Parts: sequence; structure tokens; C-alpha cells
Amino acid sequence: MSFDLSLTGAQQDLVERTHAFAEDVIRPVAAKYDKEQAFPWPVLEKAAEAGFYGPLFYRDLIGDPTGLSLPLFMEELFWGCAGIGLAVVMPALALSSIGQAATPEQMLRWAPECFGTPGDLKLAALCVSEPEGGSDVRNLRTTAKRDGDHWIIDGHKMWIGNGGIANVHVVNATVDPDLGHRGQALFIVPGDTPGIELVRKLDKLGCRASHTAELRFHGCRIPADHLLGGDEKLNKKLERARADAESQSGKRKSSTLGTFEQTRPMVAAQALGIARAALEFATEYANRREAFGAPIIDNQGVSFPLADIATQLDAARLLTWRASWMGANGVPFQHAEGSMSKLAASEIAVRATEQAIQTCGGWGYITDNPVEKWYRDAKLYTIFEGTSEIQRMVIGKSLGAADGAPPLHFDLPVDGGQLNRQFGRGTPLRTRLGQAALSAKDRVPAPALRAAMKFLTPPNR
Repeated sequence: MSFDLSLTGAQQDLVERTHAFAEDVIRPVAAKYDKEQAFPWPVLEKAAEAGFYGPLFYRDLIGDPTGLSLPLFMEELFWGCAGIGLAVVMPALALSSIGQAATPEQMLRWAPECFGTPGDLKLAALCVSEPEGGSDVRNLRTTAKRDGDHWIIDGHKMWIGNGGIANVHVVNATVDPDLGHRGQALFIVPGDTPGIELVRKLDKLGCRASHTAELRFHGCRIPADHLLGGDEKLNKKLERARADAESQSGKRKSSTLGTFEQTRPMVAAQALGIARAALEFATEYANRREAFGAPIIDNQGVSFPLADIATQLDAARLLTWRASWMGANGVPFQHAEGSMSKLAASEIAVRATEQAIQTCGGWGYITDNPVEKWYRDAKLYTIFEGTSEIQRMVIGKSLGAADGAPPLHFDLPVDGGQLNRQFGRGTPLRTRLGQAALSAKDRVPAPALRAAMKFLTPPNR
């Protein structure tokens, strides 16, 4: 399947339904939940009723072979509010880890527990980051030790979405410290497990409607079957890691690392929603605000920065769609295209919201208008799921590894078949035939020439 920007009917319907939900349900209450830092349970209930909160919905979006359904949904939802958007989609991050690591039986058991059902909602949390590690998932200190038919989890987690209030915690823990990230595994820790301590709910700059917490695990005892993937899979993984610790170090990816790679375009799409909201508001304001007898958008000092934002926003969206398409079609990220999308989208979100404040002047700095909230929300995206510095490091390493390799489009899948290769645009055969027809234009009747030129028109692909 080639990369195509045209949307299917179902994708267009998804965009329209999500945008209507964001406009009619989320935006009217966004300021309230941001100010109160309250969890938006009523909005989640409406999201569940609308079909936006459930495991089958996200598996359906992730399974879209075009890769576009998920970023389309994310951009529209987060155009409404990033904090509420995170509350709605946070269980999907845990579900992604479960999907990569779990057995089919575990997937069937735990996926429904991540969301619940309308009228009986549940939450899920992915517990990876730690105070000492941050973006360094190779340096985690939470441990899991086997004790008969149980595992015992001890550790300290930080910046955990839904942490401590979730029904399902997917916890990344080290089972063999000598093997680094290859000695880690994922475990299901139900929310009512003795030993989970909600140390504090974090008081954040932005995205304040989402619950983010500091957690401690004190001897949390969980059944052995809560190890995602099971004992046999873990033992084989550890044996391989020990056998080739030196020669293969760092070449295999953990389920958590895989989750981050898969979700970076998704996070990028969230940032696009914030950036687009800010650009639209600033443009509307500049069109309506008059100074010195004319709309302020007539001034280049206002219109030029907005033009730059619009250009960079579209560029980031194209990077995000491409990375999402690549992930859905198994095209390797040769040049860290996933990180490129996240870097570009998060940086433009900050610039767009800052420019929106500047465009609105004093009215942008106070809470009468939403741009100051969007500015606070946007900053998160240069930090979580890998800081901008981490993204640049990943991209830089990929450039070094790909030294001398051709650009990505050299290796993308090809459509059109042999006819396209021989007779498509720019081929020598088509050029020679065209030149021959043009040379004969004075000797060939017009109807015959038109027929020949129609025949020379290349295939669409």
C-alpha cells in the first residue's frame, strides 16, 4: 500500500464525529476542569457512550492499514482540550503495551479492564518513568522478584498518568539487573493490590484535567500469571540476552521501547491539535481586532509569524501522517521518522501557542481567552514520551547509522506494476515516443495526432 493523503469515507466520518465531540462536549468544560484540576469523569462517560472509550475502538484505529485513523482522531480530540484528551486516551497507552507483550489469553482478560463499559468506567495506567530515570528507560530501578507462584514488585514511579486511581497498572520492572533493559518485563498490577501507594497527585503547569501521580510499590504481591507474555517467553528472552549480552547488546527492543516508538506519531498528533487550535484562534482574533483603522492581520508583523506557523504546522502534520503510515505498514524507521514527527509537532505546538498569545497581546495573557491554557498545555509535548533533546539524539544516531544510505523514498513500496515502470512519467520509452509524435505533427492529421497523444498519456500511477 502506497502512502496516500486521501481519506476514506470512514476516516472522514471519524474526523467529523470527533470534532463535533470536541466542540460540543469538551470545549465548554475545558476551562473548568483545568482550573479545578478535577478528573473529567462526565466527559469520559460521554466519550464511552459515543464509542471513543473502549479497547475495540483503539484496536480498530491501530489496525487501519493506512495508519491515518489514529492521528486523525487524536488531532481533533486534542483540538478540544489536551488535559481532557489525555484523560480519554490514557488507557490506550497501557493497552498498547499489553498488546505488544501479552498472550492472546491475557489480552482478552485485561483489555476490557482498561476501559470498562458505559456506566461502569475503568482506568488503566502505564507505569514506566522513575524519578532517577526520566526518559532513560534502560535505567529503571523498580524490581520484580519471583516468590513461588507470585511476583513481588518494589519500586518508585513518577509522572504516571492515572497512577494510583487506575484499575489496571501495567508496570515495567527489572527481573535481572545485569541485563539492563533486556532484563525487564511488564506486569499487571491491579489497583486494589496491597502495597500500591499513591504518594501524591502532581500539581502541573498544564494538562491539568488529567491525573498524573507519583507512586510507590511496597512488596506488591501479584499472581505469576500477571507477567505479560508468561514465564516461558520471559525465560527465553533472558537466555538469549545472557548468551549474546556483548554482541547483541541494545539490538533488541523491549515492549516498552516498542510502545514509545509506536506512540510517538500518536503523541505528535495530539500536539498538532493544540497548535491548530491556537493558530485558528489567533487568525480569527487578528481578522476581527482593529488597530489604526484596519484589522491587525493586515500588518506584516502579525501575518508573517502566523504564515510561518501555518507552514510549519502542515509540515509537522505530513511528517506525522507519514510516520503513522510507516508504522501501520511495517516500513522501518530508517531515519527516526517517528521521532521526527514528535519533535516537529511538539516544537510547533509551543511556537504556535506562544504566537497566539503575542497576537492577542494582553488579552492572550489572561484567562478570559484559552490561548494561555493552550500555551501551558503545549509545553508538555516537548517533555513527555521523550524530550525534544531525546528525539534529536535518536534522529542524530539514526543519521550516523544510515551514513551513505539513500533517502527513505528509495526503499518505499512500489505500486503500478511493470507497465508503470516502462511507460510511466519520465521513462525513456515514453519520452522517445512523445518526441516522435511531436516531430510528425506537421505530417499527421489532427485526429490521429490527438489519438496518439492520448495514448501517450502516462498511467495514473
